[in-house]
Amino acid sequence: MKKKRILMATVLAMMIALTGCGNAKTTQEGNTSVTSEPETGESTSATYPVTIEHAFGETVIEKQPERVVTVAFGNQDVVLALGVVPVGFSAANYGVEDESGMLPWTQEKLKDLGITEPNVFHDTDGIDYEAVSDSNPDIILAPYSGMTQEEYDMLSQIAPVVAYPKTAWTISTEEWISITAKALGLEEEGKALISGMQDTIAEKIAEHPEFEGKKFVWVSFKETDLSSLHAYSPEDTRCQFLYKFGFTYPEGVSQYIKEGSYSLSLSAENADLLYDADFLIGYSSESAYAAAAADEVLQEIPALKNNAIISIESGTALSAALTITPLAFDYTIDEYVEKLAEGIGNIQNNENSK
Repeated sequence: MKKKRILMATVLAMMIALTGCGNAKTTQEGNTSVTSEPETGESTSATYPVTIEHAFGETVIEKQPERVVTVAFGNQDVVLALGVVPVGFSAANYGVEDESGMLPWTQEKLKDLGITEPNVFHDTDGIDYEAVSDSNPDIILAPYSGMTQEEYDMLSQIAPVVAYPKTAWTISTEEWISITAKALGLEEEGKALISGMQDTIAEKIAEHPEFEGKKFVWVSFKETDLSSLHAYSPEDTRCQFLYKFGFTYPEGVSQYIKEGSYSLSLSAENADLLYDADFLIGYSSESAYAAAAADEVLQEIPALKNNAIISIESGTALSAALTITPLAFDYTIDEYVEKLAEGIGNIQNNENSK
């Protein structure tokens, strides 16, 4: 971290020499912003200044940002869905199919917007502060992230930062879009995005009334080690998205999850906590589910007995899409609902055979 502080001191010294008057400010000290040609058109819905509260305080944005940088997973997708091209963003570190550092829906949207050489930060080992600074942002967006106070403070020395609302990695898609749209002065566009997604979900619900009221746990099994299980909490974005289809989360599991936490490690000895689930969904391979179904302890889980499982192969584009951004939603919703319907169908088939 000492090296990072030295680097930041050097970067900031360079920025001071280059920077004129800024167009945004944060409540944190030491902020610097750089103005340039706008990347976006002015929105008729934009009213500034705006204040956005988050886990580390609040950020005041004086005028519509022109140079937008995003860090952490998926934030660039929300910006792109609003028609804005970030001047820099973090590479996706999961589900990527090539060396671009981008998921297919991100690449597709950039192509639609005429961008062939985006500025992608390969920062899987930590935030690349130098790359962020070199992008000359006048705002840094990370409403979905696991940013620490120290990272927030360091980024705030480059430009105003919008962090997550309350706890790391726990934000609904609607709030994610709303916060981003507010920061960019595109609130009407954000509302339209949310409305479009809600309309699509309503259509899927109408096609699958069997989803209503089914209980699920998002839990993953490792074929090589069945002694422990990894579950996502009811507050996680993946689970929040499933609620929209009428699914519910069993209280038996949620009572063991600390408030504000997005995940939970369970011992196989606690497998009875999963007994109330009608189906299980997770980043597990078919072979991992088969191994769990053959395990002396885990095989007693009703969902495994009924083959009421939805396998999302880890590392695939679909697995990455389940952190739901507007772009990922459009790209994968049909495939996802088809998988859900297949798993629920197994519940009904078993009920009918009794």
